Amino acid sequence: MRRPSTLLLIVLWLGAATPVLCEEPVEVGSPSSSKFFPKGWVRGFTEFALAPPHNEPDLGRCSADAGSFGGVNAPCTAFARFVGGGYIELQPLNTTPLRRVFLFGEPRLFFGRNLPQTLYTYSARPIALDRSVGVGFELLKNFELRLTEHRVDWLGRYRNYLGGADRGKSGPLGLYTTVSARWYFGGYRGRR
Repeated sequence: MRRPSTLLLIVLWLGAATPVLCEEPVEVGSPSSSKFFPKGWVRGFTEFALAPPHNEPDLGRCSADAGSFGGVNAPCTAFARFVGGGYIELQPLNTTPLRRVFLFGEPRLFFGRNLPQTLYTYSARPIALDRSVGVGFELLKNFELRLTEHRVDWLGRYRNYLGGADRGKSGPLGLYTTVSARWYFGGYRGRR
């Protein structure tokens, strides 16, 4: 039995989350909310972007002169045309001491088959799943601490070596972890 692809699972996950994410914002922690899974405990957005020709996102996998390694038939064509993604935040605990803790994820999928100055297509071949996941803690109003892990999974033929133009799988989108502080300002009215 064949396992469903990562791409299919992410698309289904983002699609299933969309109706929940479109609800009116509710302040988590209000007295009328339940102790676990209060109204508004899931927040986020989904997005789909198109990069016009001569403006493709470079994922750092293939060198800019990849076209000189086979022209339009070069094996390393990891320059995206389409980017799909989103952000999801979960805060399932409400009136417990852990009510300020939340989990988050930010997946981005890259699709395409392009080579700068050589090949420009509207192909939707999967290239990579770029994702950040983590845990956050609300400190004071408008301030958060976050622990985030970032990782890239190369999809399809990009899991393998792609010839002379291949820079390797780590690139600028490699695996790393960060600890960060976030401050919201401007039109901020209290997210939770």
